[in-house]
Amino acid sequence: MPGLRGLRGRLLVAFVLVAAVATLTTGALTFREARTGVLQQSQDTVIKRLRERVNTLAPEVDFPPDRAALEWIANEVARAEPGQSWRVLVTYRDLRAASAPQDGFDELTPDMRSAVRSSRAAVFQRVTTDGRSSLVVGLPVTFGTGDRTASGIAVFLAVPQTGEQGYVDALVTAIGRAVIPALGLAVLLALLAARGVLRPVRELRRATRQIAEGRLDTRLAVDGSDELADLSHTFNETAAALEESVAELRRMEARARRFVADVSHELRTPLAAMSAVTDVLDEDVSRLEGDTATAVRLISEETVKLARLVDDLMEISRFDAGAAGLQLDDIDLAECLRRTLASRAWLDTVDTRLPPPGELRGRVDPRRLDVVVANLVGNALRHGERPVQLRLYGDSGGAVAVIEVLDSGPGIPADVLPHVFDRFYKSDTARTRTEGSGLGLSITAENVQLHGGTIRAANRAPGGGAVFTVELPLRRPAHQPAQRPPQGEEP
Repeated sequence: MPGLRGLRGRLLVAFVLVAAVATLTTGALTFREARTGVLQQSQDTVIKRLRERVNTLAPEVDFPPDRAALEWIANEVARAEPGQSWRVLVTYRDLRAASAPQDGFDELTPDMRSAVRSSRAAVFQRVTTDGRSSLVVGLPVTFGTGDRTASGIAVFLAVPQTGEQGYVDALVTAIGRAVIPALGLAVLLALLAARGVLRPVRELRRATRQIAEGRLDTRLAVDGSDELADLSHTFNETAAALEESVAELRRMEARARRFVADVSHELRTPLAAMSAVTDVLDEDVSRLEGDTATAVRLISEETVKLARLVDDLMEISRFDAGAAGLQLDDIDLAECLRRTLASRAWLDTVDTRLPPPGELRGRVDPRRLDVVVANLVGNALRHGERPVQLRLYGDSGGAVAVIEVLDSGPGIPADVLPHVFDRFYKSDTARTRTEGSGLGLSITAENVQLHGGTIRAANRAPGGGAVFTVELPLRRPAHQPAQRPPQGEEP
């Protein structure tokens, strides 16, 4: 049952079981002691009265006794009980006489006969015949005082235990009636105990969830000095240490971001001067000697890379600072993508699947959309293999524009896919040597998210190659039809 799998259910069951065992054990012990007491008192009373009666009659018996004397003893002993419930049997050697005519005295066992013959004290046992319990007492008759001499006469008494059995039955009924309230009380106490035990556990669970949600200042109230209080105290210490560690990490991250922003800003001025110098050197490189010309070209290329890295760092810093904004404009998305390819001389290099002019419009930031497309296409050209394809279409609902960039390379390894949009992440084993900063795809993802869109990377199932998919929300007039993916090759 699901309810019993929880801590509350298990505590409740445990308390009830303990209470039930304790109640039943107590009831059983009480019953045994009470039953023993009732029967012992009845037994002692019967034996005492029988001995007194036999001792009174024994001096009046002629020895050796005949059958008439045995009958007299049996009748006199039976009359000692006013309720006439005693049944008496007197034996002497082969002679027998009972207080009731034709009484076979079936309760008497051979073992008891033998025990009485070999003993000078009373012998008793309880027997049950036809569902009725009786006390059978055997008493040898002795003569003299002190070391008394056995006469060979034995008196056997059978007393029904009807009254005692009634007391025992009443006791069983009372104990049975007491068990149910005891179990009810045990359940109530179990609920109260479970509530007391589980309250700190619930508080701990609530506090743990708050910690998981980022509320690191959450603390528990510590009451008492038991194990749960120690657990709450340990939780508070752990939460405080975690809060301090996270605060330190945030401070370090903030310092690192400021450092990157400051360094990027400080590098822009000397880079501008270096770029101006390399532009002049590029104009005269054809007139320079071989080694000098090679060095100038290398400096010019590395300066361009450094300038691109500084620009990327500045852009990332703006995203981190929350200073990046959108300059939205209602534009023709297909024309914007064509301009991106044309400005980088990629129109003849990239296979395009774009809708006709004016068919798919959206309210986006043209500059940031240019960065997104340029980074994705440039990444496919550098790291994948040609042909590279650029697709644009609207989804079935017409509310989202989908941009896909596909290459024909070996694809992206499964262990790399989760990290392609991480900053400074490069996979040297999966693709050819990269010349980027490792920030291009991160900036792309930030720009897409700034538009409220999504971006994902995957591998095409048949044929290989990587595919990057960007989905941007659109605000299109209601009369514009939704676009479907171009016919032909599937991504």
